[in-house]
Amino acid sequence: MPFIQNHKLYLIFSLLIVIAMGFLFKYYMGPGHKWFNDHISAVFYEIFWCLFALLFFKRRAAQRQIPIWVFVITCILEFLQLWHPPLLEAFRATLIGKWLIGTTFDWWDFPFYLLGSLLGWLWLRQLNRRPYAKTS
Repeated sequence: MPFIQNHKLYLIFSLLIVIAMGFLFKYYMGPGHKWFNDHISAVFYEIFWCLFALLFFKRRAAQRQIPIWVFVITCILEFLQLWHPPLLEAFRATLIGKWLIGTTFDWWDFPFYLLGSLLGWLWLRQLNRRPYAKTS
């Protein structure tokens, strides 16, 4: 049982790091801030969702599927930004809506989503390689 508790602690610690880094890059105001705000923060967005999904899908086999689904869903959300019904616009007007589904479509987001999903996969793999990780 201790390996499960340790695994959860590492996962929660990972989530806290990724959330902090994501907000740091999303609201960074130094040189190149537009690039960091719009693209690098997307990498951490993907990693966050990969780690968050691991809270619910704990099996080792999920470590390959989670990043794929996170990438696909994020791409769908990006294309959804081309659609502007009143309900979505009202949600996008909120801070949570901006964070979760974004406001403007940008083709340049896709490579950063892919990079974030790949890094998320590596992170999940590393978490599952730890000696405390369950091998089922």
